[in-house]
Amino acid sequence: MKIMKTFVISSILLLVIVSCKVNLEPINSNESIVGLGWSNNSVNTVIFRQNAITTHKNIQFTAYYDGESNLILAKRNLPDGKWETHKTQYSGNTSDAHNAISIAIDGSGFLHVSWDHHDNVLRYAVSKIPLGLVLGEKQMMTGIEEGKVSYPQFYNLDNGDLLFLYRSGQSGRGILVVNRYNSKTQKWEQLYQNLLDGEGQRNAYWQAYVDKSGTIHLSWVWRETWDVSTNHDIGYARSKDGGVTWEKSSGEKYQLPINSENTEYAYKVPQNSSLINQTAMTTDNKGKPYIANYWNEGTTTQYQIVYLKDGVWKKENTAFRKTGFNLGGGGTKEIPISRPEILVSNQKSSSSTIYLLFRDNDRGNKISLAYKNISEDKPWIILDLTSKSVGSWEPNFDKELFKKEGKLHIFEQEVIQIDGEGLGVQPPTPVKILEINELPKIK
Repeated sequence: MKIMKTFVISSILLLVIVSCKVNLEPINSNESIVGLGWSNNSVNTVIFRQNAITTHKNIQFTAYYDGESNLILAKRNLPDGKWETHKTQYSGNTSDAHNAISIAIDGSGFLHVSWDHHDNVLRYAVSKIPLGLVLGEKQMMTGIEEGKVSYPQFYNLDNGDLLFLYRSGQSGRGILVVNRYNSKTQKWEQLYQNLLDGEGQRNAYWQAYVDKSGTIHLSWVWRETWDVSTNHDIGYARSKDGGVTWEKSSGEKYQLPINSENTEYAYKVPQNSSLINQTAMTTDNKGKPYIANYWNEGTTTQYQIVYLKDGVWKKENTAFRKTGFNLGGGGTKEIPISRPEILVSNQKSSSSTIYLLFRDNDRGNKISLAYKNISEDKPWIILDLTSKSVGSWEPNFDKELFKKEGKLHIFEQEVIQIDGEGLGVQPPTPVKILEINELPKIK
């Protein structure tokens, strides 16, 4: 164990208002340094980590690979405790940006960690004691479909249990596996060996969210081959009983497994539209889902929001970007913009403010936040949350803390990503937590 000195930096966020005059107050932020992390690709910052940072009661946890590819765990007491870090006995293949670390804390306080996956055997361990950073030996969960794991993701359920979602198979030919952990018995069970069925012809790239009522919301795009250009369409499902049964937004029960024929499509997007996979979704305080993505409309690549209103799926084109690009090929891509994270303020759903967290080369690759009352016909407002570039960073934030306290704590690190799993050459860079304790509001 060692104690990392915490640096707290108070800064005024840079405000840019796009085609809209709104009276806004400056926003203060704090930035704490956790340690130095591997930065020669984006493995520490890919959006599909779920979670890079999470909070249990008043203790916040994070994880990252250091410059020698060691798996590092860290924790602190909120609001301003010093970071305590621990170099575990484990490491990862950091030359592949898919091999990210996912963490969660169960209802009994045990830290669960899964890491270093891209079509390989499950790597999973649990802390030896509640709220501890020392991990036990690697272990199986159920032993079923654990040989070709990719994109491991933990989700917290309201009773202290955990969900664990991952792909078994490979790009263009895979299935979605759903496991559930009972925090009282400390046992895993497999709910579905194949919830989203690619039928040997495609696979689903998903994102999920557990709302305050405990409903699990799941959305995804289908991909036909290894080539990202074959992403298409946005599907949706939800579960109101902890993942046991699944239904459409109308309440109609799915006949499982879900495949491309029986999917409820929230929005149809054709192949070759530069539709990205593995983005984000959330809900408002009434459980209405919002799905963030981007794709091309005309010659411009725009962030898009697909959402459910009065039982009908609608789309909001943010329309604040001016440039376009075309996605194609395999491997981790070098892309001018990050995939978006999405948040909804805790206001009444009729006047909810939607927030997008992203990075854009057109804005100097800073961490940016765009927001709008989606029910009003006004342009989006954009804030740059950092003054310097974060390279090829993608957004991760503390979802458990945001759900409970409305505070936005962002995992920040400047990283490089060379197209197709290439590696940059630079020293390790600081892993930071950027704290926005109150979101901006529309006056």
